[in-house]
Amino acid sequence: MLPTKAFKILSASDWRQALAEGQYNGSVVDKADGYIHLSTLDQLEGTAAKHYAGQSDLMLVEVDLDALGDTLVWEPSRGGALFPHIYGPLPVTATFGAQPLSVTDSGEMILPEQAD
Repeated sequence: MLPTKAFKILSASDWRQALAEGQYNGSVVDKADGYIHLSTLDQLEGTAAKHYAGQSDLMLVEVDLDALGDTLVWEPSRGGALFPHIYGPLPVTATFGAQPLSVTDSGEMILPEQAD
């Protein structure tokens, strides 16, 4: 059975813009690929390490996959695993919320409750 929630890592400024506009239209990579990349909880660490190592001022957005309807497509990606992709914008109303995130140079995710 496929998960009902997934995650999007994006810059804090992109998240602020999404909140102002009511939707997130994707990163440069998302736009080039034609869909918004999401990761399940099991895939999140690998995504953070591969694409966001050494970055701070990020947001981790929790996405309600059930709210995406037909724009959500599960497709094979890294290692053949199925990843959730959104073909269209991500409505802010389809998110459960966001929290600040940093990723160390070695790819370890640091969330606010871990920063103490």
